[in-house]
Amino acid sequence: MTARIGVVTFPGTLDDRDTQRAVRVAGAEAVPLWHREKDLKQVDAVVLPGGFSYGDYLRAGAISRFSPVMESVIEQARAGMPVLGICNGFQVLTEAHLLPGAMLRNTELHFVCRDQKLRVETSGTAWTADYAAGQEISIPLKNIDGRYTADERVLDELEAEGRVVFRYATDGPAADGYGNPNGSQRDIAGITNAAGNVVGLMPHPEHAVESLIGTGRTDGLGFFTSVLKKLVIA
Repeated sequence: MTARIGVVTFPGTLDDRDTQRAVRVAGAEAVPLWHREKDLKQVDAVVLPGGFSYGDYLRAGAISRFSPVMESVIEQARAGMPVLGICNGFQVLTEAHLLPGAMLRNTELHFVCRDQKLRVETSGTAWTADYAAGQEISIPLKNIDGRYTADERVLDELEAEGRVVFRYATDGPAADGYGNPNGSQRDIAGITNAAGNVVGLMPHPEHAVESLIGTGRTDGLGFFTSVLKKLVIA
């Protein structure tokens, strides 16, 4: 049976179609989910894609967190369903307290759009099994509210529990996509919950799944193939 992965659309979402395509390229069925509907249509996993939901009014992701669909997403995530938040989706996950911390305006107060080098810190999540710890990947980044922040206690807890999933790779020239682009604490680009089923990150893997478009690389495809393996095993 083909796995069904839901992709949520909020008002202002930009990358839902790209994410649906990435799901299909990986071999799953993409199921569109509208923010006003609680019904998740019996999907096996959910992706909250990037964009500027509700125009980022109040705070990025703050209004979307209260959309009817999020009531079901929160319930199912806590029950173990794999959930991936990309960029604005990561912001929604922090607002919904499915992931700790918050996203603030980039330190230079500029919108950043570039190919970004990331270092994979753990393969032990539902969305990263097809990567290796220490592996370096390159996927697009585009945000203005991408600065991950948390208090020292939370940061230390994330480190101790192996819940930092990605860091911005900083040991190379900025012209090649290295460096911390937004001032995130401890170079954090993505994190997971304690169970490893919920992952959020700022860069956009859905834009790097086919060699003929986007970056010309397929470094982002592993997110979507990883969760398929998780669902088959489960």
